[in-house]
Amino acid sequence: METAIIPVTPITPTDNNDLVSSEVQPNKRRRKKSIVWDHFTVETVGDGCIRACCNQCKKSFAYITGSKLAGTSHLKRHIALGICPVSRQRNQQASDTKTANATYEPRKRQRATPGFANIPFNQERCNHEIAKMIIMHEYPLHIVEHPGFIDFARTLQPQFNMVSFNTIQGDCVAMYLNEKQRLLNFINEIPGRISLTLDLRISNQTVGYVFITGQFIDMEWNLHRCLLNVVMVPSPDSDCALQQAVVSCLSDWHLENRLFTLGLDQSFSNVNINQNLRALFSVRNPYMLHGQFLIGNCFARVISLLAQEALWSVGETVKKIRDSVKFVKTSDTHEETFFGLKEQLKVPSMKDIFIDDQTKWNTTYDMLAAACELKQVFLCLETSIPDYNIAPSMDDWKQIEILCTYLKLFFDAVSILTGPTYPNASAFYHEVSKVQLELTHAAMSNDPFISNLTKPLKEKFDRYWSDCFLVLAIAVVMDPRFKMKLVEFSFSRIYGDDAGMWIKIVDDGIHELYLEYMAQALPPPETFVEERNGSIIPEQNGGVILKTEPPEDGYLHEEGYLQEEQTHDAAPQEVSHHEVAHQEDSHHDVAHREVSDQEVDSQEITHQEEASQEVPSQDPLISIGDGLSDFEVYISEISGSHQMKSELDQYLEESLLPRVQDFDILGWWKLNKTKYPTLSRMASDILSMPFSTVGPDSVFDTERKKMDNYHSSLRPVTLEALICAKDWLQYGGLSQSCDGNVKMEF
Repeated sequence: METAIIPVTPITPTDNNDLVSSEVQPNKRRRKKSIVWDHFTVETVGDGCIRACCNQCKKSFAYITGSKLAGTSHLKRHIALGICPVSRQRNQQASDTKTANATYEPRKRQRATPGFANIPFNQERCNHEIAKMIIMHEYPLHIVEHPGFIDFARTLQPQFNMVSFNTIQGDCVAMYLNEKQRLLNFINEIPGRISLTLDLRISNQTVGYVFITGQFIDMEWNLHRCLLNVVMVPSPDSDCALQQAVVSCLSDWHLENRLFTLGLDQSFSNVNINQNLRALFSVRNPYMLHGQFLIGNCFARVISLLAQEALWSVGETVKKIRDSVKFVKTSDTHEETFFGLKEQLKVPSMKDIFIDDQTKWNTTYDMLAAACELKQVFLCLETSIPDYNIAPSMDDWKQIEILCTYLKLFFDAVSILTGPTYPNASAFYHEVSKVQLELTHAAMSNDPFISNLTKPLKEKFDRYWSDCFLVLAIAVVMDPRFKMKLVEFSFSRIYGDDAGMWIKIVDDGIHELYLEYMAQALPPPETFVEERNGSIIPEQNGGVILKTEPPEDGYLHEEGYLQEEQTHDAAPQEVSHHEVAHQEDSHHDVAHREVSDQEVDSQEITHQEEASQEVPSQDPLISIGDGLSDFEVYISEISGSHQMKSELDQYLEESLLPRVQDFDILGWWKLNKTKYPTLSRMASDILSMPFSTVGPDSVFDTERKKMDNYHSSLRPVTLEALICAKDWLQYGGLSQSCDGNVKMEF
């Protein structure tokens, strides 16, 4: 039976973009599946040329030309995108008809968006979010009265009723009070002490605002830095203004006996202010090196002053560079010419020049550094632009390059304050000692320009170094990678032959500080008295007294310490450093008597052993039992003759840890707090010391910040609420949920 072969017509429309082959085609005609053929008709124009004609606008399109197939994509776009004018007009008419008859057409079921469907409107939550927005972005409270904002909010949610100025002010203060209570509870649970820094801003009305920031380490050994108070002082020039602000903060946060260090900026302090703060500090914190932890200078401000003086010393040359940069950047033609010269000279620098912000000294450094890399372009610019007649000379460029060397030193030193996390105290020693060493070396340079530039800088930095080197060195000793070894190494380079004297000052200081922590760890003698059989009874004044008579020598054994008998009506007293030293001497005398008694007993035993050795033993073996009974006696004898080392000495004598880049010093102390219980408490307080009073956004400021007119017009409680709450919100301190426990109305 024969099968009929159906020939394939070469003009059949297809839906793909494959070439039309001249070979034998399939024996079955393909169906036209594309929807475009509902709107187009195939027409043969000539030999081997087929076009598609739009049924609406009668416009023809290429489809098959010889062996090439154009496909249908362009035909779909003609219909779907509304390119066809007739089709577009009909679709518009259909849309209007559908809109007019919308009430009669069944509504399509819409798919609900997960998480956003059927959420009821919550006016209180909206008020909370507006308050949070105002705090976070420092919008004025009057924004709730701006017509544009009101219309915007009503467009989003017609049911929302815009709150009044007094209501939103109360919501902001309520949010601040709720978060303040949470932070207060958190601070009360930290085991160590807290350090404070003071910063002062003055309004145009000469009213002062003291910003008090707290820094501490929590129970999990995480370092925290948060703004605690913004205290308004009517007379910021008064000698007692800062003292009153500190007293208010200590009372507000229950920190009367927990203050460790106090840092402030020299720009707003004087001798009388420092004396008042030092006196307050000594009273509030009588233990810590007799109140010596008053840090009177802000590291960021000191470096900023050095950078400004360095820029001022070569101010004329810096002005030439700045004017040259302005000449290029303020004209599109000049800038095109400049970059054209850069390409011709093939300067490899990837930096772009820009005009600096003179309120931020780091922008001036960046401008000078970029210009130095492009100095060849500036030198050739005069030949391309005749109007450019302010080109710096080669000597000017040499001075700028030397200046940038020391500006980079300052920039790198304070860059640790601009990171995402605040550094612990040990990190500052590396930067401060490096600046001190480099300035000391530069001041003795044979180059007159370098020596004249750096001598004034060294004199200013020497004052900062002399005030802070002790606490800086103590902080770096708490780093197990360095301990006293880094102090010895760096001091030998800074002080030369006199290094030994300064090293001894650090060693004596850290041992004195450790003894003060030991004194705090000792129980007061009049608080608890233990009887020989371990039973105690309470005193009439809340202490304890013995059931039995005291021993004849007037001392009792308790955990290795000996205490004199205390009467039950003796008034409790604070244990000072000298009292602890006296107690330790007494303990040493009594322990000496115990050792003497043990020596007498040992001598008697020795005589008895010698007497027993005169009689020959019948047992041929020397060892008895397991042979280790005499070993325990030996250990007890040698341990009694050697003094136990303190935690500090043991820590210092152990080998240094390898110096790795991402070493977690706080994590190391967390793991070793059981091994060093007293020293770890000391390390926690020391490593949380702040050496800067400004935030990351003010590290490079050349001017002290002022309180703007808007904030100074607010009530003190509202001002403090807005500024403190913003600080807590930036670092995740504010709760994400609305808490309506506190309501404030104004």
